[in-house]
Amino acid sequence: MRSRSPIAAAAAVFIAAAIAAGVLIAADRRSSDSATGPPPSPYRGSQPPKGVQVPDVSLRSYRGPLVRLRALRGKVVAVTFLDTACRDKCPIIAAAIGAGMRLLRPAERSEVDALAITVLPPTDTPPHVRRFLKQRRALGELDWLIGPLPELLKAWKRFAVFSALQSGKANAHSADVRIFDAAGIWVSTLHAGVDLTPANLAHDIRVALRSRR
Repeated sequence: MRSRSPIAAAAAVFIAAAIAAGVLIAADRRSSDSATGPPPSPYRGSQPPKGVQVPDVSLRSYRGPLVRLRALRGKVVAVTFLDTACRDKCPIIAAAIGAGMRLLRPAERSEVDALAITVLPPTDTPPHVRRFLKQRRALGELDWLIGPLPELLKAWKRFAVFSALQSGKANAHSADVRIFDAAGIWVSTLHAGVDLTPANLAHDIRVALRSRR
C-alpha cells in the first residue's frame, strides 16, 4: 500500500485541528451566552411581557363594594377570569386559589387580594357566585367582580381576555391566574393543569411580596 504524501498528511492534520478549534469556539460561545443571558425567574409561573400594569378598571364585587384595581397598589393581587356555569377549568382554579390563600401566613394574607372577574355576567349573580365559591372552599378567599357590563367590556379588552359571553360557551374563555406585584406589575402567570397548584400560587405570591422590600 502506498503511504500518503507529506502534503496530504499535513493537510489532514490541519483539517482535524480546524475542526477541533471550531468545536471549542462553539462550546465557548454557548458557555458565554449562558453566562450573560437573563437569570432564571424566581417565579414558578410563566413570565409575562415585561412592564405590563394592572388596568385601571372599577368593578362591583358580588358582595356589593366597588373595587378599583389601581387602588390596590401596595398589595399583591392575583387575578383570574371565571364563570359559575363553567365545569372545565373554573372549579379547579377557584379551588386552587382558595387552598393557596390558606397556605399564606395571616400577615401575608393581609397584603394580598385574590380576584375573579366574571366572563359571563348574566349567569354570575351574587347567589350563584356565593354557592360556587362555597363548594370550592374559596368563600372568603376569592372575591368575584360581576359588573357593570360596560366596565367588564373594558376590563376584558385591557386584560386581553376572551370571555364566555363572547364565545357563547361557558367553558370557552381565557382562564389563567395572573400575579401582579405591589407596584401593579404583572410578574407571573399560572395555568390550570400546567403550573397552577396551591403551593405554586403561594410561592409566587410570596416572591412578589418580597420584591417590594
